[in-house]
Amino acid sequence: MKKTINALKFSVALILIFSAFFGCDKEFNAIDSDVLGPENFNFATRDSVWPVTAYNKKLDSLQVNNLRSILLGIYNDPAYGETKASIVTQITPTSFSPSFGVNPVMDSVIMSIPYFSTAISTDTDGFPIYRLDSLYGNSKSSIKLTIYENGYFLRDFDPSNPDDLTQNYYSNGNSAVNSALNGSSVINFDEHIVNIDMPILNIDAFIPDSTSVKTSIGTGDNKVTTRSDPAFRYELDKDFWTKTIIDMEGDPVLSNANNFRNYFRGLYFKVESNPSQEGNMILFNLLNSAANITLYYTQGEDASRSQSSYTLNFSGNRFNTFINNYKVALVNGDKDAGDAILYLKGMQGSMAVVDLFKGMIDCDGDGVAEEDALKCFIDTFRQIDNNGNYIQDPLTNRFLLKRLINEAHLVVFEDENIDNGGDENYHLFDRIYAYDLENNRPTIDYSIDQTENSQDPFNSKVISLVPRNPENGKFKIRITEHLNNILIRDSTNTKIGLVMSTNVNYIDNSEILNSEDEVTQVPSATILSPRGSVVYGSNDNVDKDKKLALKIFFTESK
Repeated sequence: MKKTINALKFSVALILIFSAFFGCDKEFNAIDSDVLGPENFNFATRDSVWPVTAYNKKLDSLQVNNLRSILLGIYNDPAYGETKASIVTQITPTSFSPSFGVNPVMDSVIMSIPYFSTAISTDTDGFPIYRLDSLYGNSKSSIKLTIYENGYFLRDFDPSNPDDLTQNYYSNGNSAVNSALNGSSVINFDEHIVNIDMPILNIDAFIPDSTSVKTSIGTGDNKVTTRSDPAFRYELDKDFWTKTIIDMEGDPVLSNANNFRNYFRGLYFKVESNPSQEGNMILFNLLNSAANITLYYTQGEDASRSQSSYTLNFSGNRFNTFINNYKVALVNGDKDAGDAILYLKGMQGSMAVVDLFKGMIDCDGDGVAEEDALKCFIDTFRQIDNNGNYIQDPLTNRFLLKRLINEAHLVVFEDENIDNGGDENYHLFDRIYAYDLENNRPTIDYSIDQTENSQDPFNSKVISLVPRNPENGKFKIRITEHLNNILIRDSTNTKIGLVMSTNVNYIDNSEILNSEDEVTQVPSATILSPRGSVVYGSNDNVDKDKKLALKIFFTESK
């Protein structure tokens, strides 16, 4: 009984904590929210709305190499249009200087790349039935997929950099061909196919299959059948891999990774459209230990022949090439007036920049917008001595506050006119990820959010990044501690980046090539997010009830 009571106490406490955080979801009547002078704060607890400027940032030339996962296929976003994602990847033997034995004969060559999947039930034989977790678009629509040997050498280090830094590769989605940038030149991978008439694999109508992989070993009574997770699994040409690998035994090309990657420079997964097909897009994990090309061969004398295998994995450089065919013109927005509509599009798409406390406002309530909004915010919340100076704690040097922020969040509304392709639930699982632009890292509120769910990203970080409200398309981005950091520690971080993300747990960043403004990096997760959304911005032309806003709920210090 005691354990039961303790568990109940914990559950009640958890409910109270969540209620405290989500209580601010209720819309309050913001009294005098547009006039922020000290004489207007008449109550112990209040809420106010502060000015922000939100504008579009077009994303070009994003670092695409060495992401955790990789996309393959064609995705048609109803609001934005089509993107094709092909793959270029090196492959590397898992062991070097191999001995293939006496009279080796290739039995089969299998390429296998597991899909992200979840077992949802079992069939009549007790085997799992799976759902593919990262399949986008029409699951019954096909694409044309051809895998070639790539002839372009993907170097590891940048020779133009005096510090010999790692070579990065960047997207070139505005091109009509599968290409990438290396910082100094454009690489068209169609021009580097080793033998266009002899592809490694050709699939005229590829559709990812959620069926588990069935593998049988032996015959008759000795036959053993196993099942494994759904995967991209195909048999490759035995003669090609015999010449490429088995026949090269003893050659230096199989002695180490560098020699091999110069000898066999990798694979090019080329995606093309099929007539009258929408296409599909799948997320691969090439770093999965089960993602490989395995050569199965028999070796030895007649009576003592045995089966062996040799494996190559997808380590080394690997990245997407994108070809965008958008029906929406993505451009950089108005940094001064802000934009009425914000385009949040994954892959090589678009993001939004939110500039907090930008511009002049009426701080003293005289009807004239004549004070800097940031200074007004600080003056309104910090303690000030008789000489007009901010008061600091002598031990910590932190600034003391006269008004304490209980909750602060950005309110973002989805454009109700967004094209959903006729599916009212199309945007049901959209997530917006916010990050600190100055430091290219998650906000403090994200970092202290204890609701991380490693197994279910959609239900992760739901306090700092409140999921979309299906009733009104509202998102909330909590920045309470971000603002406290400005007030207490004099932080200058007043710009927040907003991107689309299908995995808010993935917080690595990717560089932007030759960035000319404050956005130098973007969260890598948005590059792997095919989806897009359209939300309202901060421009004065936006209806007040839908306008992107910063709401602060505070209490007078006693």
